[in-house]
Amino acid sequence: MISLSNTLPEPVKHVIHMGSRSFGRLTAPARLLPSFLITGGQRCGTTSLYRSLAAHPAILKAVLHKGVHYFDTSYHKGPAWYRGHFPLRRHAERIMDLHGVQGQTFESSPYYLYHPHAASRIGRDLPGARVLVLVRNPVERAYSQHAHEVARGFEMEHDFNRALALEPSRLRGQHARLVADPHAYSFSHQHHAYTARGEYSTYLEHMAHQVGRDRMLVLDAELFFADPKPVYDSVLEFLGIPHLGYPEFDQHNARPRPAPMSDETRAMLTAHFAPWDAALTQWLGRTPSWRA
Repeated sequence: MISLSNTLPEPVKHVIHMGSRSFGRLTAPARLLPSFLITGGQRCGTTSLYRSLAAHPAILKAVLHKGVHYFDTSYHKGPAWYRGHFPLRRHAERIMDLHGVQGQTFESSPYYLYHPHAASRIGRDLPGARVLVLVRNPVERAYSQHAHEVARGFEMEHDFNRALALEPSRLRGQHARLVADPHAYSFSHQHHAYTARGEYSTYLEHMAHQVGRDRMLVLDAELFFADPKPVYDSVLEFLGIPHLGYPEFDQHNARPRPAPMSDETRAMLTAHFAPWDAALTQWLGRTPSWRA
């Protein structure tokens, strides 16, 4: 079946979404807040996990988009705007009637893991919400992100090595500027942090400090891609959601593979990420699959 949203012109979809957001804001008090979030990492299979979980009968996804980007770039829009993106409480009550369990809702915004204010905002505004984080080989993640940003028109430097060389100057002072001004925005911080985004343990420690280590589940995306069922099982167990069958597991948001990375670049990045990969062992409970 062809989705209607895929057949409509972009201006028409924009008007529909604007009307839905307005209605959502007006009905915010009757809506759910998410009980869990997928917060990253970027290009680590978050879309695939999102769609797998959204297919569960007891889970309700965000109404318009998988990623609301409230806690990173849209926090100024306020809690009613955020709540307006989620299903009505009566939908969760219907799930209770059908399956005998409380319905849960969620969203997936990978930039939450990296934005300096997102973790504290989540900890303050969603007390008790759980956080899922996918990580993958950071070398492949960086290469995939670069191809993704080029394809979307957010990266004008098509040469990966050149983009890596530009990263320090592009990011210089941006983290401090975002920390100092909660309303500030940095395009390069969001789109050009190819190496920085793979230093996972730095961001995981910050998130744990704000929301609590026991509320976080870190998953090896390489294992999810290779054999999704055990990873899916562990997620449901962590969230306290009953197993009601497996969804179709497909890899979503994948792009055609770019030309192979040079051996020199791969070796340089592999060496760079070594200490952060080692620190992941305590989060995953095992050596990362790409280092095993």
